[in-house]
Amino acid sequence: MGGGGERRIRTQHEKGKGTARERLEQFLDEGSFVELGTFVQTGLSDASSLEIKNPGEGVVTGYGTVNGRQVFVFAQDFTVAGGSLGEAHAAKICHILDLASKNGVPVIGLNDSGGARIQEGVYALDGYGSIFSRNTIYSGVIPQISVIMGPCAGGAVYSPALQDFIFMVSGTGNMFITGPQVIKAVTGETVSTEELGGALAHNRTSGVAHFMADDEAECLQQVKTLLSYLPANNMEDPPTAEPVEPGFEREELVGIVPENPNRSYNVKDVILRVVDGGSFFEVHRHFAENAVVGFARLGGAPVGIIANQPQVKAGCLDIDSSDKISRFVRFCDCFNLPLVTLVDVPGYLPGVEQEWGGIIRHGAKVLYAYSEATVPQISVILRKAYGGAYIAMSSRSLGADYCLAWPTAEIAVMGPEGAVNIVNRRDIEAAEDKEERRRELVDQYRQKFANPYIAAARGWVDEVIDPRHTRIYLLKGLEMLREKRDQRPMKKHSNLPL
Repeated sequence: MGGGGERRIRTQHEKGKGTARERLEQFLDEGSFVELGTFVQTGLSDASSLEIKNPGEGVVTGYGTVNGRQVFVFAQDFTVAGGSLGEAHAAKICHILDLASKNGVPVIGLNDSGGARIQEGVYALDGYGSIFSRNTIYSGVIPQISVIMGPCAGGAVYSPALQDFIFMVSGTGNMFITGPQVIKAVTGETVSTEELGGALAHNRTSGVAHFMADDEAECLQQVKTLLSYLPANNMEDPPTAEPVEPGFEREELVGIVPENPNRSYNVKDVILRVVDGGSFFEVHRHFAENAVVGFARLGGAPVGIIANQPQVKAGCLDIDSSDKISRFVRFCDCFNLPLVTLVDVPGYLPGVEQEWGGIIRHGAKVLYAYSEATVPQISVILRKAYGGAYIAMSSRSLGADYCLAWPTAEIAVMGPEGAVNIVNRRDIEAAEDKEERRRELVDQYRQKFANPYIAAARGWVDEVIDPRHTRIYLLKGLEMLREKRDQRPMKKHSNLPL
């Protein structure tokens, strides 16, 4: 129970970190934790000479409840051999993963480890492989969550990377394949641990992590909030709550989208006015901010929200936002969360860097994720919906069940300016006042084609709605789709364009 002893516990506290047991006590409902594998240790052959070198083998494992719902947990104990992973340590984690899968409940890992236990050599490496295999097999079966509360380096980073969500504590949590010293020796680059693999680096730059918190208490509370939206497993529906009206007047929706199509606005202002009050829980908040994804409730029922963000890169899809959206869509589809997509996308982001970086491959992930999803899908076109990006963002042709549009919607192959420059090039060149003629043609194009009514006439948009009625349409649409069943061809697995 005392971990690695008072001195090491004191050192842990001085770093602003809790011990494994303190963290579990803070995270789980009071009195609910039941420990498993308390006396596991390596190399015990004679019980008459019992001498515990590494209590619990550096990891505390067991089960308990969070807000009354069962979870399985493991917490690496940095006070015992630096939380290093050896054969027995890995076996304890594998046992927890197996039990979580068999019982159909989420598993949460609190990571704080110096890495593989070098003294055990290949036994430690085999332990990592056993964990990775289970992370993969149980993916899409039970929610798997990693919390990075200390170091997580080398091969250890791949278990969190294989799981559904990664939380990080600023200042103490860090992840990297090779540390600053190795990088300096090999490449000559000088970088600090925090700059290389801290919470901000992985939340904003790499996109490896999904959430960050200032301290451990805030981080564990974020995990609890996430769990409140998720079912225990892929065979259950998400947990419902009492409906709460938005904390804003619906009249405010009318003026959010500017009349000038080139002006930006914050799509979160729309989200907060249609979902249940206080329920929007954003995921990947700091990464690829030209897209917004997160969980919310509509009428008390959890849904996944996906939206383009006109304030950043005009809401264009690029490499990072494509990865962000597709990953989130696939998670929601795994765990029976309906998808609500708010569309304002002028296209895929142009540029040599994007093309060479593989925007074709990454952009295809969005198409693939929406096409593959079998949960209810509702899309609302707020303004721009151009070209291939219109198709990608939960269009009817990809399988959306219910497509709505505001009167401000512009649905076309491309924007009026670009279309006129191509289609009416000769007309413009022949005009005395080329700019005036271009403006006239742009206005004509917008009136004739860049509106929702042609798409509505073909049935690709079900209804053009008053923005003030958006929440009502979403609630009724979700109720209509509540019993949706979608059968797909039998296959071993799909081949996602990675």
